[in-house]
Amino acid sequence: MKMQEVNKMSMEDIKDKLETLTEQLAKMKLAHKITPLENPIQIRNVRRDIARLKTELNNRKVQA
Repeated sequence: MKMQEVNKMSMEDIKDKLETLTEQLAKMKLAHKITPLENPIQIRNVRRDIARLKTELNNRKVQA
């Protein structure tokens, strides 16, 4: 997910996506501890997507 995509999303969409990605990250971390993931870079990508969403959410709160 790129920042341009995040900028086009509404506040509700950002919050929903943030919640789903947070759950997905927790599941991926647990699965990775039990049996290594085929592509562990997925964890890093999800973590970065969460950071992008949080950054945009904070920017919008500051502007409002």
